[in-house]
Amino acid sequence: MSSGSKIGTMAGSRRTFLKSTGLAAIGSTLGSSSAATAATVVGGEAPGAASVSQTPVEMVNLLQGTDSTPVFSRGNTLPIAALPFGMGHWTIQSRANSPWMFQPGERRLQGFRCTHQLSPWLSDYGYASFLPFSGDISPEPTSRASSYRPEEARLSPHSIQINLLRYQTQVELVPTERCAVIHAQFVENAVPGFLFDVPGETGVVNPEAENQTISFQSTANSGGVPENFAAYYVIRFAERWESFEVKQLHGHRVGVVRFAASNQSVEARIGTSFISFEQANNNLDVELGKRSIEALRDAGAKTWNDHLSRIEIAGGTEDQKKTFYSCLYRALLFPRMWHEPDAQGNPHHFSPYTGKVVSGVMYADHGYWDVYRAWYPLMSILFPERLGEILQAWVNIYKEGGWLPQFPCPGYRACMTGSLIDAVFGDAAVKGLNGFDLATAYEGLKKHATMPGDPDKGYGRVGIEYYLKLNYVPANRIDQSAVETADAAYGDFCIAQVAKMLGKQEDHVAFTKRSQNWRHLFDSKTGFLRGKNEDGSWVEPFDPFAWGSPYVEGSAWQHRWDVPHDLPGLFGVMGGRDKAVAALDEALALPPTFHVGAYGQEIHEMSEMAAVKFGQYAHSNQPSHHVLYVFAAAGRPDRTQYWVRKVMQELYTKDTFAGDEDTGSMSAWFLFSSLGFYPLCPGRPEYTLGSPLFDRVTLHLPGGKTFVIHSAGNNAATPFVRGVRLNGEAFANTSIEHSVIAKGGTLVFAMSSEAKV
Repeated sequence: MSSGSKIGTMAGSRRTFLKSTGLAAIGSTLGSSSAATAATVVGGEAPGAASVSQTPVEMVNLLQGTDSTPVFSRGNTLPIAALPFGMGHWTIQSRANSPWMFQPGERRLQGFRCTHQLSPWLSDYGYASFLPFSGDISPEPTSRASSYRPEEARLSPHSIQINLLRYQTQVELVPTERCAVIHAQFVENAVPGFLFDVPGETGVVNPEAENQTISFQSTANSGGVPENFAAYYVIRFAERWESFEVKQLHGHRVGVVRFAASNQSVEARIGTSFISFEQANNNLDVELGKRSIEALRDAGAKTWNDHLSRIEIAGGTEDQKKTFYSCLYRALLFPRMWHEPDAQGNPHHFSPYTGKVVSGVMYADHGYWDVYRAWYPLMSILFPERLGEILQAWVNIYKEGGWLPQFPCPGYRACMTGSLIDAVFGDAAVKGLNGFDLATAYEGLKKHATMPGDPDKGYGRVGIEYYLKLNYVPANRIDQSAVETADAAYGDFCIAQVAKMLGKQEDHVAFTKRSQNWRHLFDSKTGFLRGKNEDGSWVEPFDPFAWGSPYVEGSAWQHRWDVPHDLPGLFGVMGGRDKAVAALDEALALPPTFHVGAYGQEIHEMSEMAAVKFGQYAHSNQPSHHVLYVFAAAGRPDRTQYWVRKVMQELYTKDTFAGDEDTGSMSAWFLFSSLGFYPLCPGRPEYTLGSPLFDRVTLHLPGGKTFVIHSAGNNAATPFVRGVRLNGEAFANTSIEHSVIAKGGTLVFAMSSEAKV
């Protein structure tokens, strides 16, 4: 995923972003230290602790994917302490003026940051950083930074514990959904202090010495918010301060609080809100109150274990288990809650779409382009009740702003191709999920599929006027036209499913017919989806290795299979299933050749594909994520089994991802694949079988039901499936229905070292 991918012919804003911020010059100098990443203590367990006693949260590695730079991603993640779907994320800041705010190899921190960053490509908003210190201090981030020992840091989703060596201070941060407590223990005779750093040279900073409270606003943003947007912070100290001052610095302000030397500890309780200072205080009272940091830490651990334990695994290596639960943790961070409890405990929220406070739930920071393939289907199994609430938030956006969002961050943002929220609602509809207003959702889906919006502002389909006239998006008029067409056709299929569920038969027929529009861009001579001009001519010359428009973050090879809803039709125009299998084999056998094409330079997705030996299969980016499961649809499940297992074993570790993790998308692929099945086509209530990674997996489903997956004879040398049994009966299908899993049961795979063809 990259932001602003609709700009010019550069199908992805990574190049645009680096150029505009000057990061292109410094990107190659950013450090990399996987050794530091691997050495850090996670989950509150000391090195060598017996794994048998570890709970799921203790197996989570917060540093997975953090060893990344603008030019090469191993995840582009942050070490985030938060509760599941929490409104506030808390991280370690080692760089103040970069979206890549944390580098594990630098061994220095400038503060603990409350961040709302979805991705470094979209930057942060409403953020602030906090730092306990002792003695004198220079407030500039680089000057105040303290070293720490990563190998001694204890980093967990519910607690960050670090020893600031410069200040001889032990610090712990414990988050709640919208708040956090920071406790600092100082050495004897130290003069304690605490600072907060807020972007912007003007704004409210209100100290109330009698209440030991300081309030301030952060209005930092990169778009997607109304003019009256602000994040409101309230800090309550347990101790009275001796002095307080605000230092005006270039581009930001730093509040410096100093305490008497007799205070051996400082505790700051921090409340946040997008509504008001009053609401931030209310959030503090509700979530923190007077509970001790130990009680809050224990409650956070329990919350995480409750969520992570929805999937119970047995077998596999210790690293595979840590990778699994680290991925599940990542999948439970986004989207973030944007609603807050009012005085009666009912949800209300500041609307990024109207600038007003309104009742109801709201979520933000999810890119459907990234997550529709696997994240939403995963939630439909594990957390359907939460998913219903999230879907109602997307409906609320339509009601508040008039359009369904393309990339809410936190409001309308223009990023990537298509209107993939079509798949989100289409998948939920065919699975019969509850908790949201499907009829109103359909109004929004039909609107952007039939009426021009304003894609530059983040809503409406790109090129819809041409699509309705020509049945495809022309390359000479619209950038990334081949992908826009394929996404629109798939979106039409998903909208057709919603129409069918609502009994709108005429619309169902019309959108089903439109879902075949991908055929207008299939070239039988080359066997690829191609860009076509308004006059019906192909874009020439054709280079299947050229990245960018008419494609996005890939070439014709990566976008060859962008028809998940009509694979039989695609196989047919390719010459049959055998030809399709041959084409898949060819893609994996080719070298990872790429031509920079419309980008004009090598972007990080190109580098990541070239770094591994998987040919033109670019697992580092989402458009390839369903491709290995296409083998099974084409009659070769053994090829799916072999390659899926190979990706799990070689491209995922407890420390790294193959590319941008993107709010749970990369994680959801691993989680699904390790279970032994994957949603090849969201919008169809089924999952294609693959190669399970663990000996036994138990899915703890709502209503006390369980779905158990056994893998007899499973090990690294047995990726192939010899046979399958469902609830004791032989099962010959290559896919399993969602309803079968949702009602509970047992699925048994018999594994083998030899392929069954």
